[in-house]
Amino acid sequence: MIAGLSKAVTLYLTPLLALTAVILSIITFLAPTLILHDQVALLSVIPSTVLVQQNAPSTPIDGPSVFMGALGSCSRPNNDASFNCTATLISPTFDFTVLPNNAPHLLLSPPNAFAPVFIIISLIFSALFFITFTAISFRHKMGKASRFLDSPRLQKISAWIGVFGFVIGLTSFFILRIWFGKAVEDFNATIISQGAQGPKLLARVGNAFTMVWVAYAFYAVPIVISLTKLNVTVTKA
Repeated sequence: MIAGLSKAVTLYLTPLLALTAVILSIITFLAPTLILHDQVALLSVIPSTVLVQQNAPSTPIDGPSVFMGALGSCSRPNNDASFNCTATLISPTFDFTVLPNNAPHLLLSPPNAFAPVFIIISLIFSALFFITFTAISFRHKMGKASRFLDSPRLQKISAWIGVFGFVIGLTSFFILRIWFGKAVEDFNATIISQGAQGPKLLARVGNAFTMVWVAYAFYAVPIVISLTKLNVTVTKA
């Protein structure tokens, strides 16, 4: 029973985890300029009284919002307005025209273009790994192609593609997390220093990073299985 369960997990659940990881990574990379304008972002600036009225309870207010991602930003002057998104670029620009003049928007500069480039590279590796890993897992159903998919060299290449995609992608998003985390701290600290006269805004790290960590936790499962199979093959040889 345990052997059958292990086989089922390897054959069906693991490729599904790899596919989920790729989809989540793509969503976090494309948002908010192309999809999910106000639902997924690496960093967001929203209307709030938390920083200018620290001793009073926060109350919902209407005001400008900016949602930033790896490829650009989307903004709106109030909660009922439509979004205006910047062009989707590898070297992005953020639009802060909806924020008041006393908002320290210069502290929210976009990251270096190298980060999006490395994320794209990691996404390509991740997609290739998903395809090769799934094909190798179901090679017994591939007919004549099973002989090619059973090659230890192909399995080794697939495993290393997965490792490179994992390391490059996780490192790139980790650097972005540090970048935007520092920007959030500086932005909020500047507003606090302005006291009650400061803009009623709050910067916070977006939920896209949570999606990324979940994606790479899922991604790690098929990679470990691939490396384990590779180790067994090398040991037998």
